[in-house]
Amino acid sequence: MKIISSREFRENQKNYFELAEKERVVVHRGSKRRPFLLVPISETMENEIYFSDSKILESIEKGKIDVLNGKTTTIVDATNIWPDIL
Repeated sequence: MKIISSREFRENQKNYFELAEKERVVVHRGSKRRPFLLVPISETMENEIYFSDSKILESIEKGKIDVLNGKTTTIVDATNIWPDIL
């Protein structure tokens, strides 16, 4: 783990982004401020960034399961969806 100051991070961002691929990088912001952990985003974390509300994430996961289980509705005519939905 590498602990650096915010100034060091600003001056060498590229290097610390690359280092974060291999090990943890903590950016310290002074004695009264919380430090930050620099972590690359994995594919499994992408949805969490765009949808931080847990209810939305749960709904997306439920929808994925429904699709895998064949619980879908086929829309034949996109200009008149109601006959297929009802």
